[in-house]
Amino acid sequence: MIGQYYQADSIIHRLDPRVKLLGTLLFVLSLFFPKNPENLILSTAFLGLIIFLSKVPPGKMLKGIRPILFIILFSVAVNLFCTQGHEILNIGPLSVTSEGLWTAFYLAVRLIYLIIGSSVMTLTTTPKQLTDGMEQSLNFLKRMHVPVHEFSMMMSIALRFIPILSEELNKIKKAQMARGIDFETGGLIERGEKLVPVLVPLFIAAVRRASDLAFAMDARCYHGGEGKTKLHPLRYERRDYVACGFLFLYMILMAAFAFLLF
Repeated sequence: MIGQYYQADSIIHRLDPRVKLLGTLLFVLSLFFPKNPENLILSTAFLGLIIFLSKVPPGKMLKGIRPILFIILFSVAVNLFCTQGHEILNIGPLSVTSEGLWTAFYLAVRLIYLIIGSSVMTLTTTPKQLTDGMEQSLNFLKRMHVPVHEFSMMMSIALRFIPILSEELNKIKKAQMARGIDFETGGLIERGEKLVPVLVPLFIAAVRRASDLAFAMDARCYHGGEGKTKLHPLRYERRDYVACGFLFLYMILMAAFAFLLF
C-alpha cells in the first residue's frame, strides 16, 4: 500500500506535508528506542490514534504487510531460536528462551509499525504535496548546490510507481498463468527460472512508463525547480503547530520511558 493515496476528509489529510514528513521520521526513530512494555504501549496508542484520525480503513493499511510477511517471519524465527537466555521450551536441537521470545515479538511489532507508519504518510498525502513538502524541508541544502527539487521529484515519483508496478506485475503473472506457467510448484531454482518471463516484461513496462512520463513533463515545459512558482504555497496553520507539539510530547514520553525511568 506504500505509494497509494486514499481520498478522505480528515485532519491528517489537511496537515502540512512537512509536519507529516517530520512525524513519520520521528515515529520511525522512536521504534528504535530501547525496548520495554511502556514504549510499546505508547507507540501502539500513538499509531492507533493517527490511524483513527486519518479515517483510512485499518484493513487497507494492513495489506501493505503482506509483501514483507516472509521477512517478518524469518526475522522472528532467527531471534526466537538464536537468542540466548532463560530456556522455556525445547524443540529438538532448538531452544526458545524468554529473552528470544520478547526480542522476536518486539522485532515483528517494530517492522509492522514501520510499514504502517510509512503508509499513513503516503495514503494521506498527494504526490504534489509530498514533493513540495520534501523540497521545503530540504531547502537548506540548496546553499550547497544540491538539486533539492529534482531529488524531491524523483522520490515522489518512485513512491507513486510502487503501486503502479505492483499492479503491472499482477497482470503479467496472470497472463503467464493463463499460458500454463505454474508459479507455485517446483524447487527454488525452478521457481526462479519461471520468474524470468515475468521480470523481463515488467522491466520493459517500467522503462516505457518512465519514458512516457519524461515526454509528458517535457511537453509541459518542465525544466526543474529554478524560478518555479506555486499556486498554493505551503503555510503552517494552527493545527500544524498543535500537531508538532503533540509529536514532541510523544517523543519526550518515549525518551523518558526508554532512558530515564528505567
